[in-house]
Amino acid sequence: MLQKFDLIVIGSGAGMHVASQASKHGLNVALVDRGPTGGTCLNNGCIPSKMLIYPADVIRALEDASAVGVQAGPLNVSFSKIMGRMRSVVNETRTELEKAIEARENLSWYRATAEFTGEYTLQAGDDQITAPRIVIATGARTLIPPIKGLSETGFIDNVSLLDQDRLPQSLIVIGAGYIGCEYGHFFSALGTEVTILGRSQAVLNQEDPEICRVVKEVLSRDVILRTGHEVVEVGRQGDQKFVSAIDRSDGQIYRFKAQEILLAAGRRSNADLLHPERAGVQTDQKGWIKVNEFLETSRKGIWALGDAIGRYMFRHTANYESEVVLHNLLHAGSDEDREMADYHAVPHAVFTHPQVAGVGLTEARAIKAKHRILVGRSRYTDVAKGVAMAEEHGFVKVVVEEETGKILGCSVVGSEAPSLVQQVVYLMNADYQDLMPMIRSQVIHPTISEVVAAAFANLEHPYHKAGAKETED
Repeated sequence: MLQKFDLIVIGSGAGMHVASQASKHGLNVALVDRGPTGGTCLNNGCIPSKMLIYPADVIRALEDASAVGVQAGPLNVSFSKIMGRMRSVVNETRTELEKAIEARENLSWYRATAEFTGEYTLQAGDDQITAPRIVIATGARTLIPPIKGLSETGFIDNVSLLDQDRLPQSLIVIGAGYIGCEYGHFFSALGTEVTILGRSQAVLNQEDPEICRVVKEVLSRDVILRTGHEVVEVGRQGDQKFVSAIDRSDGQIYRFKAQEILLAAGRRSNADLLHPERAGVQTDQKGWIKVNEFLETSRKGIWALGDAIGRYMFRHTANYESEVVLHNLLHAGSDEDREMADYHAVPHAVFTHPQVAGVGLTEARAIKAKHRILVGRSRYTDVAKGVAMAEEHGFVKVVVEEETGKILGCSVVGSEAPSLVQQVVYLMNADYQDLMPMIRSQVIHPTISEVVAAAFANLEHPYHKAGAKETED
């Protein structure tokens, strides 16, 4: 029997917000999710990873304390306690979320894999459901590249990693993006011998090149970091696994051995599991769902948000997109009332060692976009608190439009990088989006926040006004 609803939401991560608010507005809502409840962020993304990475930060802070005259004694690190604490928090949070879903009025919960059978109709387990409005928030999963021997040899990813009961003695990480760098930091801090292999010549190659160089230098103190290495084969050698990779600088093949392999070579949309083509919902060549500026797909009345569209795969961005979708499906009586998604100031952070954060445009991207810019830099050690912290590598870089003073972007590497960038995010969302509130403000002395103000005070024309080149993909 076909069940009719006012709205179907597929995915219980950021999609849960849409389902909950729509049901509060009196809509009869169906929430469909194959599980686990809460989406990537709660179950195998932001929350569990940071529960693990914080102990690694503590370990590195203790090790780095010798620079300020503090020598920590022998550390006693419990892998089982760290993992158990993480699982406890995730399980308790998920249980509370499931109780809230079950108690919500006007909300029917289908714990099943969904797939389209028609334009506005889905099969959800044994049930067929339909609605004139549908929201796709199905997330993404690990991209498994076609590497010889990879599947046969076996590997862990950001999901199966959370089920590990023993700390591996050695680990090869395939991928030098944010997942690879964060978990490379985690395992190495706990004592695993870590090798990170990245295809690009830069680590975290979407960051400003100056940031990439600092991360490579500092992270290389704790892990074996090989950028410009393209993995071509994976296999077993005795009781270990091996990874063969071509060094793209000399064409030579090098073999690396370890007890375990962590695959962190990218993400792919879960949209294919829905068979969106049956509903007339278009995807791009990589499988990400296409949406317009209102987050509506090629099929009217069907929206998509979050990782499934592949724009900015951050939970805070998915939460923002859920608000845009909610407005457009609940309150937009005409095209003129619809809200457009605004991505001019999307912040992000990478919780590796050192921490990295950014918002807006890098210098090279601003130049490529034909902006006339000023660039400001300040090292942590340019301010008193940075000297006290003895953090020689930390720095802030800001990009400002020359004519208007409008802030175009900010990049930070070093301790508290996410908190420092967040100050700039607020300015970029103010009425004029310019640097004047920062210039006019008193900054508490001595704090590390002074380094952000110092970067804006150091604005000058960029060293190269044209022909700027991003790091290699």
